Amino acid sequence: MERYRHRRASRRMRWFRYLPAVVLLAAVVIDLAWPEFNTFPLLAAVSVIAAPMLSLAWTIASGAAACLVGGLLALLQGGVVFTRPNLVGLATIAVLTVVAAFLNRMFAREREQLRTSRQVAEAVQRAVLPAMPDRVRGLAVATRYQAAQEEALIGGDLYAVHDTPHGLRMMIGDVRGKGMQAVTLVNTLLGSFHAAALQLPDLPGIVRSVEVQLQDVKNRQADAPYEDFVTAVLVEIPPDPCVLRVANRGHPAPLMVHGGKATALEPREPSLPLGLGDLAGPDVPVDEFAWPPGATLVMFTDGIIEARDRNGVFFDPVPPLTVPLP
Repeated sequence: MERYRHRRASRRMRWFRYLPAVVLLAAVVIDLAWPEFNTFPLLAAVSVIAAPMLSLAWTIASGAAACLVGGLLALLQGGVVFTRPNLVGLATIAVLTVVAAFLNRMFAREREQLRTSRQVAEAVQRAVLPAMPDRVRGLAVATRYQAAQEEALIGGDLYAVHDTPHGLRMMIGDVRGKGMQAVTLVNTLLGSFHAAALQLPDLPGIVRSVEVQLQDVKNRQADAPYEDFVTAVLVEIPPDPCVLRVANRGHPAPLMVHGGKATALEPREPSLPLGLGDLAGPDVPVDEFAWPPGATLVMFTDGIIEARDRNGVFFDPVPPLTVPLP
């Protein structure tokens, strides 16, 4: 999705590159149609318009073309180029072309820095949230991640899928807060979940291990708010995939889609989010649900259910996932 959005923006920028030529042509048309209008301001703007969109060579060429067109138009209209008003106009175009050349270099450096920052952000995203395999243990896996901010590549949401000797283990979560602190918690959670999922034999042990790591990070960050927490759902599909084991830590309940019906897998008793485990007891409630063949498990963060339509109505994912049987 991010790549598609950037390609679409690049296509729009390609159209904007024709703007200097359009302005130059407009100046010619206006000067020929209405000779009483002074078109030197339009010609002077050509190189300035070209500066943020074209190369240095094309920016200078745009200014030179504007000077040439200004001289030709003056010659056509009055037969004399070197009059005081014409010289002032041509000098203005030349000065603004020099200014545009400096602006072009500044824009080029900014674009290079932005390109480098985007490459670093993409590398961080691939490291924190690597691409998921298409199939794990014969099950199809599909993921979709989109940050809330339009230009952001990573945020406070997280997901992971690990094939372990104890079964397929998955997690989805939403970190409270924004910025680099949220990304730090995401990285900590994914790392601790990966290690615990591979080593520990049961789901409650994984939750406790992740909770300990999160508490440790919060204790080491002096400026971290005490109320920082992570809502999460941890799911285990054992080697014999007939049941789902779900530990819900204050997160929106996942949906099981089967037989044309979407059912929310609500926990029997609520649990506090990760990071607030010191306020609760040591027990980790785990719910078991039947996992029939052909069923689909849909896990999501609250960005889905907090979306609203133009009338302010919250989005409910159950109706779109419900397909009436023939």
